[in-house]
Amino acid sequence: MEKNLRNVGSAYEEQAVRFLEKYDVRIVERNFRNRFGEIDLIGYDGEYLVFFEVKYRSADKSGYAEDAVGSRKRHTICKVADYYRVMNQVSDFSPIRFDVIAINEGDIHWIKDAFAYC
Repeated sequence: MEKNLRNVGSAYEEQAVRFLEKYDVRIVERNFRNRFGEIDLIGYDGEYLVFFEVKYRSADKSGYAEDAVGSRKRHTICKVADYYRVMNQVSDFSPIRFDVIAINEGDIHWIKDAFAYC
């Protein structure tokens, strides 16, 4: 079951990558993991280093995809982002952003600056 869910998640992440590339976002990492957790996609939107969370919801699940990034998930993303920035020597003065790619039954919504650094 977990492998099947991972395959579904990978398919939607690939859809998100194709969508973002249309807007000249340069993806530099996929499924970046460390002991704190995982970030789905990391890329550059102009001068911004962006940490993307990709969420999908179908019609039979309750709520919208964008609502699925709660405070615990945001905190995890921020900790993983800190680790990524240290490991890649990203300056503290470099602009960063946390975005959500919400896919609701095939409709893609790019929520820029979805949450602040926590």
